[in-house]
Amino acid sequence: MATSKLQALWNHPAGPKTIHFWAPTFKWGISIANIADFQKPPETLSYPQQVVITATGLIWSRYSTVISPKNWNLFSVSLAMGATGVYQLTRKIKHDYASEADPIVAKE
Repeated sequence: MATSKLQALWNHPAGPKTIHFWAPTFKWGISIANIADFQKPPETLSYPQQVVITATGLIWSRYSTVISPKNWNLFSVSLAMGATGVYQLTRKIKHDYASEADPIVAKE
């Protein structure tokens, strides 16, 4: 029984012999690295990097439901990438713009 399941996985159109299997695996690494960066101070974050992570996540989460065969691993990792990218961008924007707001000093 286990042999037939392994063979079915091996010969599946989105199995380990195709890029459909390996691309999400590497994207999980990027998502985990982005989660590890939650501990970094916001001033060390990069706008271009986080915009690309967010855009990639949003674009591929939609596209992964359109391609055939549907790749739910790609969908979930893309959703995770989009969510972590949005969170990191929010942290960076709050740090750069909300914390630098100087209070208006009233002239006497």
